[in-house]
Amino acid sequence: MAEPFFSFARNLYDCSNEAGLRWMMERKPLHGVYLNTKINSISLEDYSSEDGRRGPEWVYGWIQGRGLESIVTHLKSSRCKSNSLTVQMHARASSLYSALNSLLSDSGHAYFCYDKLMQPAWNSPHQPPSFNLYDSQIYTYSDVFFAKGLIAASVHFNSKQTMTHVRYLAEIISSIEENRFQIDESIPANAQALERQPNSYGPRMILLGAANLLQMFGQSNASFFADRFINYILDRHLDQPTSLLRDHIGGDSCNPGHAIEFVGFSLEYLPADADPGLIAILEKILLASFYGGFKGPGICLDISIQTGCTTSSYYPWWSLPEAIRAAALLYNRTHSVASLTVWRVAHEAFFRSYWRTSPPIAFQTLTADGPVDFVPATSDLDPGYHTGLSLLCASKIAEICEKSST
Repeated sequence: MAEPFFSFARNLYDCSNEAGLRWMMERKPLHGVYLNTKINSISLEDYSSEDGRRGPEWVYGWIQGRGLESIVTHLKSSRCKSNSLTVQMHARASSLYSALNSLLSDSGHAYFCYDKLMQPAWNSPHQPPSFNLYDSQIYTYSDVFFAKGLIAASVHFNSKQTMTHVRYLAEIISSIEENRFQIDESIPANAQALERQPNSYGPRMILLGAANLLQMFGQSNASFFADRFINYILDRHLDQPTSLLRDHIGGDSCNPGHAIEFVGFSLEYLPADADPGLIAILEKILLASFYGGFKGPGICLDISIQTGCTTSSYYPWWSLPEAIRAAALLYNRTHSVASLTVWRVAHEAFFRSYWRTSPPIAFQTLTADGPVDFVPATSDLDPGYHTGLSLLCASKIAEICEKSST
């Protein structure tokens, strides 16, 4: 019964990814090197200088790091059928790697946003660009995405630098465990900001994505921090009665997309002989988060753990491909009807309501009334990270399922 779905899904994921990568490669780069996904997902109009920080004068470190990781991971997968596109991706990844490595060398840190002179600018336009506002001992999500992209790319383009990037990642890991990691990048990074921020599992969850990447690119010995992070999140953020993850220790809010992302990253990292009890817990989290959040066109941004009610009217695109990945990974381990059902439902919802095909991009955010101009993190569209890497993983699993059912 499931065999046609696996074949159909694999082909759709591969075609969508290839189309998305080609679209991204064909767009004029920013400053001659940086990925350009600056387009309004609703109107399909390119952003211009009149759009302020959405415009081409501003480069987002998050997007560039994510894009580099995405391109190199797709290259490694060898699933792209077009030789010319592969050559294009290789050239773009090489130049982007050099550019990001140079940016990092300038200050020892990555930044969320850069101005037209490629000087760091805070996410908030009210903060002046200045290295002096930054405590060098504090790390951020931008550091995470740079580190991941640089590690993946260095294996292709400069393997002598790989361990340098792995050490950079190790510093970020230490900063999380030593309370030197700042979540909010719209304000200066300093001790006062750290004291005020709630205890979120977000940094540990995002770093889990680096664990599988390290294994994929030959650095398995550097990935064992993931065991500590998984245990930390389950011990401190899991609400046992509901199987939902609290965004902050002691809080009531749950971002179901983040919880689903945690499940996917954990499953990608864990070995084939992982504790079945742990896999069962991850499946409960996936099911609770998916069905708790899937109450409209997609998965809502927030729900209350106490009431189960949605506390946001926004349904961002990214949580559905993350659900596709997590459910596919679970199904590959458990062959449970429940995980396959989530896979199918998330798949159908994403391609029905979000994916535009022409061009091959997704609406960033929907409400119950349709697409809305709400930016989840950056105005730049996804550079093949949430969507591309999730569908790539699910495609590989669909191929395994195809072969095992014949």
